[in-house]
Amino acid sequence: MFKTRLPLSALVTWRRVAATNGGVFKFLSNMSEASQNEPAANLLKRPKEDNEVVPTTKRAKSEGDNTDEERRYPKKKVILLMAYCGKGYYGMQRNPGNAQFRTIEDDLVAALIKSGCIPENHGDEMKKMSFQRCARTDKGVSAAGQVVSLKLWMIEDIVEKINEHLPPQIRILGVKRVTQGFNSKNNCDARTYSYLLPTVAFSHKDYDTSDTASFRLDPETLQKVNHLFARYKGTHNFHNFTSQKAPKDPSARRYITEMSCGEPFVLNKNEFAVITVRGQSFMMHQIRKMIGLVIAVIKGYAQEKVMDRSWEQDKVDVPKAPGLGLVLERVHFDRYNKRFGGDGLHECLEWDGEEEAIKAFKEAHIYPTIVETECQEGSMRSWMATLPIHDFHGTATGMQNNKEQKEEDADIANDSD
Repeated sequence: MFKTRLPLSALVTWRRVAATNGGVFKFLSNMSEASQNEPAANLLKRPKEDNEVVPTTKRAKSEGDNTDEERRYPKKKVILLMAYCGKGYYGMQRNPGNAQFRTIEDDLVAALIKSGCIPENHGDEMKKMSFQRCARTDKGVSAAGQVVSLKLWMIEDIVEKINEHLPPQIRILGVKRVTQGFNSKNNCDARTYSYLLPTVAFSHKDYDTSDTASFRLDPETLQKVNHLFARYKGTHNFHNFTSQKAPKDPSARRYITEMSCGEPFVLNKNEFAVITVRGQSFMMHQIRKMIGLVIAVIKGYAQEKVMDRSWEQDKVDVPKAPGLGLVLERVHFDRYNKRFGGDGLHECLEWDGEEEAIKAFKEAHIYPTIVETECQEGSMRSWMATLPIHDFHGTATGMQNNKEQKEEDADIANDSD
């Protein structure tokens, strides 16, 4: 057997390479260990770095956010159930820069700040608290079931403390937690309104309206009234029932599920009745014009076929009933309740527990105000005197458009009744 021996020179070269690589391997191994241990070392050293430089903007934000209120109370997305009497207010929505036009939201935001539910700077920029109302209401319109969504500090006894800073004609009746992405307007499936009016509005045009107390609505006329209101059910083009809406505008098509007039009753020696309407959503002045057109037909100023024409492309002169008797009764969140109401984590957005409080508020603040104002000022009687100037037989003339525009300019431009 033969044995192979490496030459002496090759053996020396191999030992040198091994020694060199061993040093390289050792160097690389030390570097790897150092890199693995560096995060742990940094974590241990970090609390001791008192002179660490932090960007000013980040420190300012941290100091601004970590207030005593935020550390004590969590900020949560909630909805507030509101009731208010709209007399003396220029609608629901705030009008920044128009302090002379007092709105419901002006008093609400002031109460939220004073009660410690939101920071003071949120009053000027309501988007900071993700504020959204479910329905805008016009000047003089009341609500028994308005809902607003917002983020606020969940202070103790929150409802009582907010109400301490509100006038008696505005009340928070309940609060519920909602999902972070909840929007009271977009998540609302339907809205229900009522309209309290003296039944003399349904009298014939030849009736002496100075004697409103003695008028009583007969069953046949009430039946005809409900026949006309029932015609609104379904989807129609309501471009003639609002302002600045083109006939072909898709948003003018609205879906009505219910509209009827209840049995009459006597208050302060005058007979009244309540009209109820429920729909997916309503445009500015839509409900008041729906009621106004039916009154015009019942009184004999217009024929029933004017309702069909009002849903077509032509411009039709539709009278707008007074806003005094209109009340936002309830807003509905059926889809939200179906998805989140039974998951065990979120509350169902129903107000069965607040029904007594809602009823008490209406009887104490809303109904008496409507009845007393109507009896003293006669807003419905004054409005009925304007019906003869409307043209129900042709399309609205330029003069009538100018008259209607002046009426619109007198109201605060809100999005819905």
